[in-house]
Amino acid sequence: MKAWQVHAFGEPEQMSFAEAPVPDPGPRQVRIRNRAAALNFFDILQIQGKYQVRPQLPFTPGAEVAGTVDAVGADVSNVHPGERVLALTPNGGYAEYSLAPASRVFRIPDRMGMAEAAALPVVYHTSLFALAKRASIRSEECLLVHAGASGVGMSAIQIGKAMGARVIATAGGEEKLAFCREQGADEVFDYRPAAWLEQVKAATGGRGADVIYDPVGGDVFDLSTKCLAPEGRLLVIGFSSGRIPGIQANRILLKNISIVGVHWGQYVNDHPGYLAETHAALARMYAEEKIRPVVSRRFPLNCAHVGLRELTGRRVLGKAVLEM
Repeated sequence: MKAWQVHAFGEPEQMSFAEAPVPDPGPRQVRIRNRAAALNFFDILQIQGKYQVRPQLPFTPGAEVAGTVDAVGADVSNVHPGERVLALTPNGGYAEYSLAPASRVFRIPDRMGMAEAAALPVVYHTSLFALAKRASIRSEECLLVHAGASGVGMSAIQIGKAMGARVIATAGGEEKLAFCREQGADEVFDYRPAAWLEQVKAATGGRGADVIYDPVGGDVFDLSTKCLAPEGRLLVIGFSSGRIPGIQANRILLKNISIVGVHWGQYVNDHPGYLAETHAALARMYAEEKIRPVVSRRFPLNCAHVGLRELTGRRVLGKAVLEM
């Protein structure tokens, strides 16, 4: 099979694209013949050796795929060869075949395409975990979503609306702001000038947002602490800006606010039954047309490095995928 491999930490262009053996499924594993694999920002960090979890070299990047079940190992009964599935892989998505734990493989709804299916698992599970489990967001609360045109931002807007929140989104530029509106955002502001802080305050009557979803960090986090409503929750999703911010504890105390960590991957590892439960909830939302993964860029498998550069250049709306 064809697969991308990282033999030394570096840039995406330093990966190799070559023949590799088709992996055999072990107990409780499923082998998937991939039709699509999603590109994620953390893939780049893993390739560079900058992610919090460093894979053992050599490795094939890619954490979410969609395709058909090709073979199953012992003790697998939830899926069968020939079925259309999406899956979360520990790595190995940028290849023609991947292995995934059976507990992280789910059938694809009939109306969902392969690219759309590959774009769903990581960002939608992250956002549902963040908003429902970590923030306990309530209907009619105000949700502020930063980087609303990104994959996680798109999913947070859609899920926030599905849960009855009033959603404000920030993004950079008119095209991205229009995309946020299409996902259901009630109001949108450009976050490149710092004016968004006062705009959010004005839009909330000076009260601020009840929940802030922040995958950016850096200056965006710093300013977000100034427009968080009393008893508000600021969700720490990631640090795409490159700077990990801090906060003075007295600011947390004076407004009774909460700074809430969102490490979905670790939570799933610690609570094995949680993934199936949340995936069932997402499947219901999809069936009810409340969520819809948007894939704006598609690349052939041999152009993974090109797709990753588009991602780092902030030229992707929603999700980008590789197609086999």
